[in-house]
Amino acid sequence: MPGPDRVVTPLEGRASPPWDAEAPVPAPLRLLRCTVDPSWVDYNRHMSESCYLLVFGNGADAFFRYVGIDEAYRAAGHSLYTVQTHLHHHREVAEGEPLALTLQVLDHDARRLHVLHELHHGDTGVLLASAEQLLVHVDVAAGRSCPMPAKLQERLAAVRAAHAHLPRPALVGRPMGIDHSREAR
Repeated sequence: MPGPDRVVTPLEGRASPPWDAEAPVPAPLRLLRCTVDPSWVDYNRHMSESCYLLVFGNGADAFFRYVGIDEAYRAAGHSLYTVQTHLHHHREVAEGEPLALTLQVLDHDARRLHVLHELHHGDTGVLLASAEQLLVHVDVAAGRSCPMPAKLQERLAAVRAAHAHLPRPALVGRPMGIDHSREAR
């Protein structure tokens, strides 16, 4: 049982549901809904920026379980580690407001996974934030990347195929910086 001294995701301790290769894959995936917890609100009375990443992490955990990465998978010595995240904040959200997350698989190979999370207001559907992430599959004991098992690669391929028709948001892959060309306007 996890102690109070570490972050615990809402789905922690739950096994992944069995994968059904015949079931349609939603595009995008909608695996998590929650509300803005009072502990996530900062002195501006909006959800604190660090808590957006916490919510996206919870969404990633829901996705991991969807494709079969749960405690048993990690106990066998493998996991996905985040190597890069780009957060984009679009709108504020306050305590108690409903949140709905979507996830789109943009790409993957034998070792890496590229996804886009979007956080929407649960009632209005307004986009609140997005997080583009690159993850790498690791052998935890060896402390380095390794290929994903064939069944995980097949599941990711099925999700990617279902998401292939989704538009690729313009913010994906965009570098961060100050656009000085806008100063002349």
